[in-house]
Order: sequence, then C-alpha cells, then structure tokens
Amino acid sequence: MIYFGLPALAQNFGFIFSLNRLAAAVIALNLNSAAYIAEIVRAGIQSIDPGQTEASQALGLSSVQTMRHVIFPQALRRMLPPLGNEFISLLKDTSLVAIIGFEELFRKGQLIVAENYRSFEIYATVALVYLFLTLLSSQAFSRFERSLNPINEKSN
Repeated sequence: MIYFGLPALAQNFGFIFSLNRLAAAVIALNLNSAAYIAEIVRAGIQSIDPGQTEASQALGLSSVQTMRHVIFPQALRRMLPPLGNEFISLLKDTSLVAIIGFEELFRKGQLIVAENYRSFEIYATVALVYLFLTLLSSQAFSRFERSLNPINEKSN
C-alpha cells in the first residue's frame, strides 16, 4: 500500500508522488511495528502496581521522576520479552519488502535462483541466515533480560 497505493492515490488527485523502495519499506515496516510496540509499552507500564506510584509520590517524587526512577525500570523488565519477539518478527518481516523489488536477503535469493535454477540450496541458505539472525537476536535479548534481573541466578 505504501509503495504502490500512495502514488496511485496521489495521482488520482492530480499530484505526482513517488517513493523510493527503501523509504517505502522503512515506512511500511515502521507503521506495522509501531502499533505493536506502543501496545507493549502501554501494557508494561500499566502492569506496575499503582502502589508504586503512590509510594513514590509519598516520598516527594514528581510524576516525571516517578516514571523515570520507579515505574519505567520495573516495566522495562516486563516489556523485554514481548519487545524481543517484536524485534524478531520485524527481522523476519523484512522479507516482505521483496514484493516491491527492494533487494534484501530474500530478494537476493530470488535473483540468484533466477540465474542458476538451484532453488532448494539458495532458499535453504536464506532460511539458515534468517534462523541464525533470529537465534542471535533471541540470545542477545535473553542476556539483556538476565542482566536486568534483580535476582542474580548465580546465587542458586
């Protein structure tokens, strides 16, 4: 819709409008992820007990200080798993921009298959690269989660 739809819509109104493929891909992926990330952040903040806010106000903290020093650090630990999942989904969704001809990993695989007709090997390699990136991202988020855990696992 971003790459093909907006220029067509603008043309109906008499405007000449075009986006390059990279800009269209970035806009589309950002719009798709923004709603999910906003919901994750909202749910993370709302998951903190209201007593935390009351206690910080009783200590004389402003609402900004309360959010910065009390609510958000606790909420961040709760938001990390779904944010990690969203990041991994976004990583995999980049293959969708091959539809507009943007040459990302999947599109490069398509072009190589068109040259040598060895689809299984090429697509298997592309899948392995996506698997590697997903596992690497998952491990990075797991380590970050553990580093934010107030209860150190070494004491077990």
